[in-house]
Amino acid sequence: MMDIKMNVPASIISVKPIGLPAEKERGEELQVRVTAPVIGQDLPIIVFSHGFGWSMDGYAPLVDFWAAHGFVVIQPTHLDSRTLNIPSEDPRTPLIWRMRVDDLKLILDQLELIEASVPGLRGRLDRERIAVAGHSWGGQTASMLLGARVLDAYGEPGQDMSDPRIKAGVLLATTGSGGADLTPFAAEHFPFMNPSFANMSTPALVVAGDHDQSLLSTRGPDWFTDPYVLSPGEKSLLTLFGAEHSLGGISGYEVKETTDENPERVKLLQKLTAAYLRTALGLDASSWPSAQAALKESANPPGRIESK
Repeated sequence: MMDIKMNVPASIISVKPIGLPAEKERGEELQVRVTAPVIGQDLPIIVFSHGFGWSMDGYAPLVDFWAAHGFVVIQPTHLDSRTLNIPSEDPRTPLIWRMRVDDLKLILDQLELIEASVPGLRGRLDRERIAVAGHSWGGQTASMLLGARVLDAYGEPGQDMSDPRIKAGVLLATTGSGGADLTPFAAEHFPFMNPSFANMSTPALVVAGDHDQSLLSTRGPDWFTDPYVLSPGEKSLLTLFGAEHSLGGISGYEVKETTDENPERVKLLQKLTAAYLRTALGLDASSWPSAQAALKESANPPGRIESK
């Protein structure tokens, strides 16, 4: 493993469920999990959106690492979670993609309640340093807060759902453009998978696996680089060699969905995402440049980074 310097990890605390009152159309309160270091002040925040079917209990390899290295991570359970088991004929189903975005905004609106619900956390959050992250469908959800929009049937961009409270993002295996790039099945059943990244100007790190072949797209793994290629502003693209959709196993420890289990790849991703966020959130200007240099100078690099 290449030498990417990190601060000494701290012990962490995780509290769940914390219930947040939600809009009536959601049908039930939003449950979240908070994972935080037991020490430290002015802690930056990461709001993390899970992939399809997952919940606030997923993604421990990333969440635990981020928290141990100084971030407070807040994870909602979206309505598509298998733990809620909402049937496809439920009237909320076509709107879940929007409600996912609302879930993240609700967390930002209820930080005071969240802070008060975690023992020892009160007064330790830095509300000026908030990032959003997401994997797969969660990546699209996160991208909406960064400025991405969904195109309608006529190719016109829909509502701007960006949020100025978000200062940076990490988009993990996030789907690309729609239209002809979607399979007929995806185009018919997932009309919200038609994003425009033209206004996604908030700084972000896009992570893609060069072996991530989606069954929803007519394109190859380069489809997952669209959030980088098609967006303006300060962006970085991390391409992981040999990685598939789980990027080595970020969804959890030894989960069945992982088709490309690679603990070393996950360790690399842990460090690179933390280094990126430390720089993007203004905590350490040298963290991301140093991590990029370490990857580039590796004798056998497991990936590459490009920036614009």
